[in-house]
Amino acid sequence: MEVILKEDVANLGHRGDVVKVADGYGRNFLLPRKLAMQATEANKNVIEQMKAAAARRSATEKAQAQELVVKLEPIALSFTRKSGENGQLFGSVTSADIAGELTGKGFDVDRRKIQLTEPLKSLGDYTVAIKLHREVTAHIKVQVVADAADAAEAVAEEAVAAK
Repeated sequence: MEVILKEDVANLGHRGDVVKVADGYGRNFLLPRKLAMQATEANKNVIEQMKAAAARRSATEKAQAQELVVKLEPIALSFTRKSGENGQLFGSVTSADIAGELTGKGFDVDRRKIQLTEPLKSLGDYTVAIKLHREVTAHIKVQVVADAADAAEAVAEEAVAAK
């Protein structure tokens, strides 16, 4: 089945591309979610107009993403979590946590755009990538620190061990 993509689809293609996919994938996934439309002659003519509009839209989205990068780059987020010995966290800091913190600071960033291969599970400083556009990526600093009660306990345990 040939379809014309209405949106970018990972591992398949970009908006406006004509791609050949399995019948079931097209009928059961792409078409119901309005990610694609069937590649008929009439739709191919319409897609030329959509490509021009998509190019204009992509250019404005890229410009907006670049403006947002300038605002996001200086931001440093700090998370306080309970941790055990060796700096391991009881829990983790996820992309949803980072998105929530950014929303609190006035930035509306979808958690799926935050590029964490796996949640942050130890104390320390990290640089996290946020893919705002297919060609634009912002990098923010994330710091994970120990809870004050945990830090006080660790100091007290070290003092007892030293005696």
